[in-house]
Amino acid sequence: MERFAVSPDIVGWAASAILLATLSRQIHTQSKDPDARGVSKWLFAGQIAASTGFIVYSWLLDNWVFIVTNAAILVTAMVGQVAVARKKR
Repeated sequence: MERFAVSPDIVGWAASAILLATLSRQIHTQSKDPDARGVSKWLFAGQIAASTGFIVYSWLLDNWVFIVTNAAILVTAMVGQVAVARKKR
């Protein structure tokens, strides 16, 4: 029986695209919330810290899928942090 060969990078990039689409949709939804009371400031602080750590970790492993993905996740966390801060003012 012949194995179906799938590049690990293709799987990684596809998973990355799904995750980033999900996070982008969440930021869009939060931007429509008039007061953002249900969003904890610690969510974004933790996400920023974790993404920064994962970028360094991925760089040390020379894994570009995760470097790019975590850099994009870091950007979504920063955008979310700014959006929620503006809503809570």
